[in-house]
Amino acid sequence: MKQRVFSLLVDNTSGALSRVSGLFSRRGYNIDSLTVGVTADPKFSRMTIVASGDDLTLEQIGKQLEKLVDVRDLKILKTKKSVRRELILVKIRCDKDERQNVITLANIYRGRVVDTGHHSMIIELTGDNSKLEAFLTMLDGYEILELARTGLTGLSRGIEDVTYL
Repeated sequence: MKQRVFSLLVDNTSGALSRVSGLFSRRGYNIDSLTVGVTADPKFSRMTIVASGDDLTLEQIGKQLEKLVDVRDLKILKTKKSVRRELILVKIRCDKDERQNVITLANIYRGRVVDTGHHSMIIELTGDNSKLEAFLTMLDGYEILELARTGLTGLSRGIEDVTYL
């Protein structure tokens, strides 16, 4: 199974997200990750969708997305031709004796402490999937109390691929 990252520019209207996600559910496709946010122009939103499948399935997903009335532009974000990031928040159980070790580990991965309690810390970290997974692996030995991930978001590099509406 391959993964493909679709970047969609869509109308910022009610129901747009429902129509896009409905396309996936009607056809039995799975969404691995989905992020949505308004763009610099409030008339449009950007959706970043990560989907898995064989080549034929991924091609079909792209063709079906392009047919949706809300979709104004669709790009495939290829690894070397785009910048892709994800954010995680990790709440770790730690006491005052372990706190400095957790801070040092977060600093190595360019994470930052965003909350500290008597028995826990929350670390914020952004990066590509391999960086985030490596950080989580390094937390082995600490109890992860809660974990939240935003899902992947990204943009293509350069100005050649910019869509003006």
